[in-house]
Amino acid sequence: MSCMGFSETIFLFFLALVIFGPKKLPEIARQVGKALNEFRRASNEFKAQIESEISQLEMENHRQILPPSAAPKGAVAALPLTLEADARPELSLEPLPKQRLEPSPDLGAGHDALMKAPDA
Repeated sequence: MSCMGFSETIFLFFLALVIFGPKKLPEIARQVGKALNEFRRASNEFKAQIESEISQLEMENHRQILPPSAAPKGAVAALPLTLEADARPELSLEPLPKQRLEPSPDLGAGHDALMKAPDA
């Protein structure tokens, strides 16, 4: 359904003027305006009430979310952050031995240079 145009509005105005008369028409328009204002106010109150209920439910759901539980004993996360000196594992700073890669028998002679680790 399309909106009313100017000509339809004028026709309805003259029809109401003929039916209700010039004395009753302003009173009827005032009553219609008050009714529309009350309807708008009620709908705004209803909308505000719905929004407040939704926000209250969101707050309750947020409170019901449990904090993360503690890690079980013996898990890595349960170890203390500071270790005593004698409890620290020994670390070796020696370089790893160099490994030499042997060429695969499937490869040709040109791949030999690619398969061997560089000697430093």
